[in-house]
Amino acid sequence: MAFEIEKATERIIRQLYNNGNADKASLSALRSAATIDGYRAQKVWPVFLSNLDEQWLSKNGKATREEAAIFAAVRMYALHQQASDSCVFGRRNYSDKKDEETNSCELFEALNWLKQGTDSHEALDRRVQALLGTNNYNAVIDQLVHLMQIIKSKKTGIQIDYARLAGDLYKFQFGYRQANEVRLRWGEQYYHAFKKSDTNQQ
Repeated sequence: MAFEIEKATERIIRQLYNNGNADKASLSALRSAATIDGYRAQKVWPVFLSNLDEQWLSKNGKATREEAAIFAAVRMYALHQQASDSCVFGRRNYSDKKDEETNSCELFEALNWLKQGTDSHEALDRRVQALLGTNNYNAVIDQLVHLMQIIKSKKTGIQIDYARLAGDLYKFQFGYRQANEVRLRWGEQYYHAFKKSDTNQQ
């Protein structure tokens, strides 16, 4: 299921970016809409809902796990994209052969990389620790918004795999064990002493 979540997220983001002719109205609405059922989110519904599998749609007016995860990831993309004319989304390359055409990485790999290049990493550490210390999905989303503001302010040109983030957020909602698995993976990405080349950074 996570793979299908990721593919839908990628379709939505690429449609919003539209090869550089971005849907600015929808991106603006995404940045100001906390949840998919919010009034401001209605602006993005045509793009968003048309790309979802029918079985993921709400039957009772309450957002499904799939809708919540994909919307949150696309919203993080919109927050990041505001700072750049070039696309800030890219799929992470997991093959042994490096992809020369992308510098894409996962979100917490990007934060790890940013931490290595700043003298004020304590504030970033506190944000990440607060996120990793909670099992509450809404609290995780709130912390992600704060982290996106940090990433956006750096204007590094980094591309983040928001599709994989959607898959992680989907899994996070299933319970304590699944949330712990996601948090461990995020913690490994943030705290491990990767070389910059390990995340395709140039």
